[in-house]
Amino acid sequence: MKIRASITGVHGYVPDFVLSNKVLETMVDTNSEWIETRTGIKERRILKGKGLGTSDMAVEAIKGLLKKKNISAEEIDMIIVGTVTPDHIFPSTSNIICHKLGAKNAWGYDISAACSGFLFSLITGSQFIESGRYKKVIVVGADKMSAIVDYTDRSTCVIFGDGAGAVLLEPDTTGYGITDSILRTDGTGKKYLFQQGGGSVQPPTMRSVANQEHFIYQEGQAVFKFAVKGMADVSAEIMERNNLKGEDVAWLVPHQANKRIIDATANRMGVSSDKVMLNIQRYGNTTSGTIPLCLWDYEKQMKKGDNIILAAFGGGFTWGSIYVKWAYDSK
Repeated sequence: MKIRASITGVHGYVPDFVLSNKVLETMVDTNSEWIETRTGIKERRILKGKGLGTSDMAVEAIKGLLKKKNISAEEIDMIIVGTVTPDHIFPSTSNIICHKLGAKNAWGYDISAACSGFLFSLITGSQFIESGRYKKVIVVGADKMSAIVDYTDRSTCVIFGDGAGAVLLEPDTTGYGITDSILRTDGTGKKYLFQQGGGSVQPPTMRSVANQEHFIYQEGQAVFKFAVKGMADVSAEIMERNNLKGEDVAWLVPHQANKRIIDATANRMGVSSDKVMLNIQRYGNTTSGTIPLCLWDYEKQMKKGDNIILAAFGGGFTWGSIYVKWAYDSK
């Protein structure tokens, strides 16, 4: 029987500090109604505290997952982290997380695919399960976006928040788990959404810092147009490939970037709004964190055998969709 990588547990973490639209009104020239109408966001969480980074949120999410599953850190074979805000350029955030958790038998690495980071990481992790080599792989989506957001730029600072989500992958031979995926990239999208400074092409200098090149740069209209088409296209394609109609899909789990992009994707798929996971109003866009945070929020509503479609679009451009046969009923 074919081995599939099955999601057998999920947990999330968001920081305590709430940055509401009302507070943002006092920081930049914007207003709550404008933000909510265009994005669907009411508030987002921000990680406060000296020396705290993406790994700290990921560790909290994984700790909750291990406790829920009643397994120890030493049982984990591998930890893959989707993030664009690693603690450091090196070592990898996965490396740091393994140390902080005491996951002495695990190894892993980070995957950088912007807002598609969790999907790319999930499919990567699934290969290690399907090969039969590993029994327990944790896939994390985590980002501290507040570290690279310019809070004087009203076009980006209203969108992003901080958070982390983690899932456990285990082998399944009964037909449940990750069933199909479509992942795409298009490098021509780089100029519309990227972080200019900090890499090998433009290393940090006094000038790059003064020019604010280490913050997110986004051309909203261009990204919106590409995102609507990209997410909708792959989601419709994966349904067609697996002979799924709108009524066959129990849940659409979309990347939480913009409510209008989410609505357009659901409409293209023929999935009604009551089957769309939504938490953008509370967390904003946590980049790699959005999809696992949705799974965490909605875990108790999912049932064994549910057809779940995950979909994301990110800077670069990156995008994709994954078809999951949900493997368990939540207790």
